[in-house]
Amino acid sequence: MTRITLPVILLFFVVFKTHAQVETIRKEFLDRTSKNVLVASHRAVHHQLPENSLPAIREAIRLGVDIVEIDVKVSRDGIPMLMHDGKIDRTTTGKGDLETQSFEELRKLRLVSNGKVTDETIPTLEEALQTAKGRIMVDLDLKTERIDKVIEVVKKMEAGDFVFFFDSDYEILAKVDAASKNYMLMPRAYSQAMADSALTRFKPEVVHIDSKFYTPEVTGLIRSKGARIWINALGTPDVEIRKGNVVETLKSLASQGANIIQTDEPEKMIRGLRELGLHR
Repeated sequence: MTRITLPVILLFFVVFKTHAQVETIRKEFLDRTSKNVLVASHRAVHHQLPENSLPAIREAIRLGVDIVEIDVKVSRDGIPMLMHDGKIDRTTTGKGDLETQSFEELRKLRLVSNGKVTDETIPTLEEALQTAKGRIMVDLDLKTERIDKVIEVVKKMEAGDFVFFFDSDYEILAKVDAASKNYMLMPRAYSQAMADSALTRFKPEVVHIDSKFYTPEVTGLIRSKGARIWINALGTPDVEIRKGNVVETLKSLASQGANIIQTDEPEKMIRGLRELGLHR
């Protein structure tokens, strides 16, 4: 009897633990009163690993990152796959636009990281969501107009509780919203007026704003509508973090009440936020 039940008990424990892990993050993500700042890893952890790859997602999970940002396009034959650029030239051994090539063609390619060819292939969205499920939230940066194919995968993977959809194209987000009011959205705003419009139109869970209008008036508006505030550390702030100016940089980033910060330096950012008492 013990030989049969013990593995079952261990499996149940692992499943429960990983489910609880993402539930804790999701609770913080949706809690407008939380003082914690969530960390989003840009294109997963891509300094030593290929961007938008399964190993880079797994590394984000290992580091205790809250949200992994990945980019999705759709192959010619309808398979959503992870890719940021308009062309695959920079990050793979191939050339051209991913969306003009078949899944079979694309799977023959290998990812390139820091100029070196790796053994990794371009992941499908399904593979990425399977890797993330129960462990980390996913910011799905939509690089395609074929949103129906993306939604099919999210639905198949039952990922609606840990995935949120990001775009600056409000018509694309409207299609997601029309597919299900339960899907979480993050519109990007380029001004206070645009943020106000996004809040009215979508009632989103989070709004992505830029540093040029990261003001008490804007953050107050977003909070008053029950949404969270996302800003980037990409660029100068991340450079300062790399130099070792972590705490002062994070104080500045969190000064107007940002709830989520996207970074290329997730490990350093988590450490700094914990030093400031701003990360769980």
